[in-house]
Amino acid sequence: MKGSYLMGGMLVFAVAFGGALWYAQNYAYYNVTTPDAYTIPMTLAGGGTQPILGRGYTVLDAKTSPLKFRACFKAENSIPMMTETYRVYTKPTPLEPPSWFSCFDVKQLTDDLETGKAVAFLSKRNFVDGVDQVVAVYDDGRAYAWRQLNEKYADK
Repeated sequence: MKGSYLMGGMLVFAVAFGGALWYAQNYAYYNVTTPDAYTIPMTLAGGGTQPILGRGYTVLDAKTSPLKFRACFKAENSIPMMTETYRVYTKPTPLEPPSWFSCFDVKQLTDDLETGKAVAFLSKRNFVDGVDQVVAVYDDGRAYAWRQLNEKYADK
């Protein structure tokens, strides 16, 4: 057998495997929904939880990892009311969604959280062990939710 056939076969396999891996990371397993009714719990400043009032949800989720969750929606309450009611989240770090999930602009959201144009709130601490769910809200009502590692895993 010629070596060029062997190398050609290995190259074809590598390209096919790379394409399948890229597809699995960017498209497979994700589920996008626009539910009529959706509930995101919020942690109250004094403890306990209550659902945030919102509408127009677009939700990205996957069963393979809790960190794949993202949501875009319109919050019904103002930021001053929410800062009095819900627990503010001190270290929000939005995670990058797949490029095709266009409603969630992680760069803009990160910049706006740093400059104070958006405020982050704790939705649910330890949604799963070591993962917090966070909601960020703008003055105009735009709101975004995601899950991120908390201090249990963040520094490791």
